[in-house]
Amino acid sequence: MDLFKAITGKNPAEFEQAAKILVNTPDVQLFAKLVKQDDFLFDFVKNNVAKRIRQAINKNNFKNVYSFLDFYSPSYDEMFAEVLFEYDKDNALAKMKEFLKNGTSGQKAYAVKYLSLCDKEEILDLIPQLREFALCEDDYIAMNAIEVLSKIQDDVSKNQALERLNSNDEFEQYEAVKFLTAYGAKDTLPEIIKVMKKSSLSENIASELPYLISLEELIKQNLDDAILVMCNIINAVPEIISPDVLSDYNLLEIFENLYSENLTSSSALLLRMAKEKFKEFEENDEYLFDCDKNTKEEISRINIFLEKVNINKLNSLLYDELYEESDFVFFAVDYVNDVEELETLLDGSNQTLILKVLTALKEKQALNSSHKQLALKHITSDNIKQIVEAL
Repeated sequence: MDLFKAITGKNPAEFEQAAKILVNTPDVQLFAKLVKQDDFLFDFVKNNVAKRIRQAINKNNFKNVYSFLDFYSPSYDEMFAEVLFEYDKDNALAKMKEFLKNGTSGQKAYAVKYLSLCDKEEILDLIPQLREFALCEDDYIAMNAIEVLSKIQDDVSKNQALERLNSNDEFEQYEAVKFLTAYGAKDTLPEIIKVMKKSSLSENIASELPYLISLEELIKQNLDDAILVMCNIINAVPEIISPDVLSDYNLLEIFENLYSENLTSSSALLLRMAKEKFKEFEENDEYLFDCDKNTKEEISRINIFLEKVNINKLNSLLYDELYEESDFVFFAVDYVNDVEELETLLDGSNQTLILKVLTALKEKQALNSSHKQLALKHITSDNIKQIVEAL
């Protein structure tokens, strides 16, 4: 019997037997293969495997779990932590502390996950180390450490993240955003949005925010901020955000409500962007090749709705965002066809926006020397000047 196929398959007799063999042996090679294939297995398959392994573990074989902890996977960390907490609570914490000192990266990640089940009083001596782990390059260790720090409400690490959020280094700001979203610090949302509006990593920042607050809740709090987050999210797919996660955002209902109840210049822009992006998904199978059936069906439903949306109605509202101070002007430039409206932006002070407009005019085959001359009057950056002159 192929144990890997059995434990990931649908036959109860086979997967139950495979799970018992995995645990009782213990078959470390089989578990290592499961972890290695993590990115290629659907979530529901991994969830099933975790349940099957859990059912095979009992008071007589639970110690074999320690053999698997060299091979880390977030698909199994919570299950292993709960098993050891249930069967070996008297000894497990001491072993986890040893892993934190001398273990492999996998053992450390599992150990930190185990700490999330412990009372604060039991791990007080580990808090400084957890703060360090929260900043480490291993994302699994970092995310698990932040989870523990959030559970015990460690204000020190939260305040340190807020300090990094105000850094002049955009990458440090982004790392702070990842910490605060994983921490669940909803009270920092206004400050994160403020950073997102100015950052060149705005799409990366936006991709983190649904882990902090649902898009529906954000819409209720501030419609334009929510739309700006969604514009960045739409732009981030598929390069930064996998199409798989779109099915978690309830976008169809959100788009329907925006179109019927909250159609403004900003929401019209979001729908215009989405209309083009989802059409692209439907026309290019490679974008959705690795997505599961539910994701493909959800994206198809969204595309069907967006195809029915009146594009002229959307386009007529976009001009209201063609002013330099608009949070949406960089997006709007891509979808406005009126050359005269675009020309007005060449007489502004935002040099990056001026370059964006010139590029848009060139794409529309409407760029001429007078546009470049007007733009150069407002451009002081030598780099941007060179790009403009080369257009």
